[in-house]
Parts: sequence; C-alpha cells; structure tokens
Amino acid sequence: MAEHTSSSITIEAAPADVMGVISDFDRYPEWTGEVKQAEVLSRDEQGRAEQVRLVLDAGAIKDDHTLAYSWEGADTVSWTLVKSQMLRALDGSYTLAPVGGGDRTEVTYTLTVDVKIPMLGMIKRKAEKVIIDRALDGLKKRVENGPAA
Repeated sequence: MAEHTSSSITIEAAPADVMGVISDFDRYPEWTGEVKQAEVLSRDEQGRAEQVRLVLDAGAIKDDHTLAYSWEGADTVSWTLVKSQMLRALDGSYTLAPVGGGDRTEVTYTLTVDVKIPMLGMIKRKAEKVIIDRALDGLKKRVENGPAA
C-alpha cells in the first residue's frame, strides 16, 4: 500500500463556508496556484462534482488529469485518479472538523501521489508535502479573505 502525506490547518470560518470553497472547482485557478484550469465533467443528484478535469502546473509536474470525487456527509470529500498523462495515482481527501463552537474549522488534507516516471519515495513525500502546504495555505487565505477584488 502506498504511503500518504497528511497535514492540518485551522481556518477562521465555519465548516460549511470552508467546504463551499473546496467544492467550487471552477474557481480553483483563482487561488490554488498549481491548477491552471478546472472543469466539472459530471455532478451527482445533489449537484456536487463527481468527476473534474484539472490542468496542473506544479513546476516539475505538469499534467492534465481527471479525478473522481466522493462526498461523505458535509465534512469530508475524497478523490481518486481516473486518468492522467503523468500520474499513476493521485488519491486524497479533505476532512473538516468544527473547532471552538463551530466558528473555526480544522482542515486535514491527506494525499498520495504516484508518478509514472521513476522517483525516490523521499522525493515523492516532499512533493506531496509541498502540494498539501500550498493547498492549505491557499484555502485558508481564500476562505478568510474571500475572492480578490
């Protein structure tokens, strides 16, 4: 089984507000940095994204891939890789937990990446950590500060 990398951050907003930003894939290019394009390909009966195509430019990793999303209640979303040019696996999740009466949220991001080209495990873990840290920082700024004017 592949190893995963995980990190958490506390955001000054209710879980529903945080999940609102996480689930708004069309706006990912505005705040994620690495995601240059996002297109929802299909939605479930509740209107949540089921498959999303993402064009990624993360320096050494440039890719056009599709992810399948699973929604568990209002506080967890996970994804798995459907297809990719460069990646063998891209599995992850966001799990939200209310903090301090529900006006703050602890967000835990877990990620497993496996590329088609040979790469040392240590380098993969470092790349996962960078991706997670950037995503959590971007998410925190987006939720707490709102969209840039």
